[in-house]
Amino acid sequence: MKSKPDAAADTGSTSKLVSDPERQRRHFLVAAATTTGVVGAGLAAWPFIASLRPSAKAQAVGGAVSVNVGQIEPGAQITVIWRGKPIWILRRTPAMLERMAHGHWINELRDPDSAVQTQQPPYAQNPLRSLRPEIFVAVALCTHLGCVPLFRPDVAGEGLGEDWMGGYFCPCHGSKFDLAGRVTKNVPAPTNLVVPPYRFIDDSILEIGVDHATT
Repeated sequence: MKSKPDAAADTGSTSKLVSDPERQRRHFLVAAATTTGVVGAGLAAWPFIASLRPSAKAQAVGGAVSVNVGQIEPGAQITVIWRGKPIWILRRTPAMLERMAHGHWINELRDPDSAVQTQQPPYAQNPLRSLRPEIFVAVALCTHLGCVPLFRPDVAGEGLGEDWMGGYFCPCHGSKFDLAGRVTKNVPAPTNLVVPPYRFIDDSILEIGVDHATT
């Protein structure tokens, strides 16, 4: 005589058959909710991501940068980024300009009159290498191997010698430049610092990346 199927076994089998569809349904609902959450988060983040994209104008002109130089204190220098490069903007004082014209210091410079034309636009090809005497703009990269020089405006600065009249010192290989970015003799850097294209929109606003000659 055959024994009856075990009741517990029947119950377990029935439970399994019922639970599989339920488990699949729960998985579907969880997956749908998760997907909706991810899509929602992506849509919420879209305005922020879009805001990080450069404008069409910025892409066309290489990302021109406007700076209010009227807010720079005399003797102070700021750094901005243009086309991925650091750019110095120095507001020179009358004392700085006077020191740059010092006869002995001029004799220490390799290219005091900016004769190498490729290092600056035509309107900055002068002893001060600038449109305005008090405002100096330059790419903050040494012309030797591209290190970023240190701003050392102090006269006879420590480690720079008693004849140092203020300027820039490259810590990588010892190149020196004055406060117009003019390189001294007997250093690795072959040329003066590069002056980027720029213009003044008004008395205070300077725009880097747009050539003065086009205004």
